Amino acid sequence: MSSTAPGRYAPALRWLHWIIFVFVLIAYVAINLDDVFPHGSSARSNVKAAHFLAGIAVLLLALPRMAVRFAHSAPPIQPPMDRWSYALSKITHLALYLFLIVQPIMGIITLQISGKPIVIFGVTVLPAVFGPGNRALGNQWEDIHGTVGTVFYYVIGLHILAALWHHFGRKDNTLRRML
Repeated sequence: MSSTAPGRYAPALRWLHWIIFVFVLIAYVAINLDDVFPHGSSARSNVKAAHFLAGIAVLLLALPRMAVRFAHSAPPIQPPMDRWSYALSKITHLALYLFLIVQPIMGIITLQISGKPIVIFGVTVLPAVFGPGNRALGNQWEDIHGTVGTVFYYVIGLHILAALWHHFGRKDNTLRRML
């Protein structure tokens, strides 16, 4: 592991963190707008396309982000945290990384099981590989994908609240390391 600039994460990691944040936000906003538009409308198709595009972007960016993170040591938190807080931080970050990988893959599997291609703004990015699919099984996967997404509203919220607590409550450098 190489070290980074004192007090901050490597620039590539900081950029990837914020770009992935934007794509996760787009995915959540888009999926929550999905029910606003009537079935079959072009607006609904565009919202779904934005959700799919954001999910694929998250997956494709999470992999290099993990590589950069493992290539560079984390700058120390000053003042240091107690063991309990440090352990909770590691668990939360592991959950976030798993989410960035698993959730988009679950979305792709959901569409494939349902026999639906991934279409982004009218362009088929991934055809329905398994033929007509199984609509009932696809609906079950979609429910699981949605439930995992809902759980991660809270994990992401915890991550944001922890960063704010560190900055304003503990007055340490946790947030500044990612800016």
